[in-house]
Amino acid sequence: MRVTVTGATGYTGRHITTLLLGAGHQVQSITGHPDRPNPFGAQVPLHSFNFDNPDQLAAVLAGSDALINTYWVRFPHGGRTYDQAVDNTLTLFDAARRAGVGRVVHISIAQADRSPLPYFQGKAALEASLRASGLSHAIIRPTVIYGGGRDVLLSNVAWCLRRFPVFVLPPGGCSIQPVHVDDLAELAVAEAANTQNTLVDAAGHETYRFRDLVTLIRDTLGLRCLVLPAPRPLVYAAGRIIGLFVKDVVLTRDEIEGLSAGLCVSGDPPVTTTPTKLSEWLTDHKDTLGRVYASELQRHYR
Repeated sequence: MRVTVTGATGYTGRHITTLLLGAGHQVQSITGHPDRPNPFGAQVPLHSFNFDNPDQLAAVLAGSDALINTYWVRFPHGGRTYDQAVDNTLTLFDAARRAGVGRVVHISIAQADRSPLPYFQGKAALEASLRASGLSHAIIRPTVIYGGGRDVLLSNVAWCLRRFPVFVLPPGGCSIQPVHVDDLAELAVAEAANTQNTLVDAAGHETYRFRDLVTLIRDTLGLRCLVLPAPRPLVYAAGRIIGLFVKDVVLTRDEIEGLSAGLCVSGDPPVTTTPTKLSEWLTDHKDTLGRVYASELQRHYR
């Protein structure tokens, strides 16, 4: 196949692109950072999103058998908003339709239609638009993605555990069901070759209470940090203080609300027949996990 991947040099897109190339497919990418170093070299041409020029975007997509879309924004920043991300993605879907793209695989979020939070509302609106577009499509709803050395949540939890005597987390028994990025990529590549319209969760093999997960990371890394529940405003304030030092947005209020509401779980079976077990992965990566802070602003906004 000839496949266009949005954000092939980013986190999820890079793993998807690696699998596609390994399977012998031709890949190009549409990205917001076409001038950044390309880890795939000439194998994967990079094109600008050009959301303000839909005709040019359609021309880039022409001839693609599939479009795998990972584009989104984690939080509003620097003039980028959820509404803008929705409009941009709708422009992308329409350009794919006009270009005759055979299949669209869209990376959404678990429980997209079950939350009033703007992040989830935007994802739900895009799912509805894609279903109504007439395009052959797959909607993949991952929970929390980890692995590959570039994830944000688990890496930065470990980073904090390594550096601070106390780790505060929202009160209650909120749960989390992380999925490994390679398992998500495997599902996305498989769905690119599918012909039926599908909606599938990308869920990991193990579900943890968030406190238990943080404790597991701490114990696996052999650390002594205290893990304590705290009021949500205090958790947010702690993230803000850390953010001042690392020059990043560590945690948003909406992310705290989503975690507390149990939106990071699926309940569906794992996405692959041999899913990566988080507990085993932590043991394999305990010497490197959390050594370097993963900056969201550095990755997407600078």
